[in-house]
Amino acid sequence: MDWSRIKTIFIIAFLILDLFLLSQLLTKHRSYQFEVKSDTSFEENLKTDGIEYKELPKDFASDHYLSANTKTFSEEEIKEVNGLKNQRLFSEDGTILHAELTKPISMKDKEDFSDIDEFVKTNVLYGEKYGFWNFDKEEGTITYYQNYHDQPLFMNRSAHLVFFLNDANEIQSYEQTMLDTVEPISDKEEVYPAIRALEALYRKGVLKPNSKVIKSELGYYTLVNMEATQVLTPTWRFLVEYEGQQENLLVNAFEGQIIQANQGNEKNIME
Repeated sequence: MDWSRIKTIFIIAFLILDLFLLSQLLTKHRSYQFEVKSDTSFEENLKTDGIEYKELPKDFASDHYLSANTKTFSEEEIKEVNGLKNQRLFSEDGTILHAELTKPISMKDKEDFSDIDEFVKTNVLYGEKYGFWNFDKEEGTITYYQNYHDQPLFMNRSAHLVFFLNDANEIQSYEQTMLDTVEPISDKEEVYPAIRALEALYRKGVLKPNSKVIKSELGYYTLVNMEATQVLTPTWRFLVEYEGQQENLLVNAFEGQIIQANQGNEKNIME
């Protein structure tokens, strides 16, 4: 056996392997440099266009698609609500609860929603599952949306809690819907970073010059809506203020696509 020849072959093989690993390392280094440069360039573009934003979330790496079913409230649950303080409740088919308050809650000159939050937690069925969304002065509504693991189900009419104000600026009634059996239906997938989602809005011209991103969060938006079942996808939501008006901009957190949500004319007052 020619040990000298075998030794030479091993040396050449290890040399080729070392060169391959070195090329991979250099490729990653160049990629990293490009990403840093890209981020810097993007941030410079935002600054040039007068676009401001608060610190973006950085602790989301992966998530699931979800499935959920429209909840039908049982007669026992409806009776339980009627036993709660200061309200009379009814439902036609069990999927939408309608409640009338016997003692309206005044909202005059108030932009503090702590009283409403407390009412939701103590006097609304499963109230701890809902989080504040907005106060629409023009429509006279205060909206909450259901959460899943503390993440909101954005603009979901099957998972909302809407309070209605009367002409005296008092909460007179509310409507409640809910999703149940909310559960993952896929393996975890990588989520677009918030900065990349914001960049998608900028590249498409949706993020206007001289606007301000005042809030950003990860939640879920309905991807497929069937009669009694929904499929929801992780979604980035940016609350953007422009020329005194506020708008919610949504980006699919898996695909990076901008979601054209049907929002109407909202005027948000955030907590």
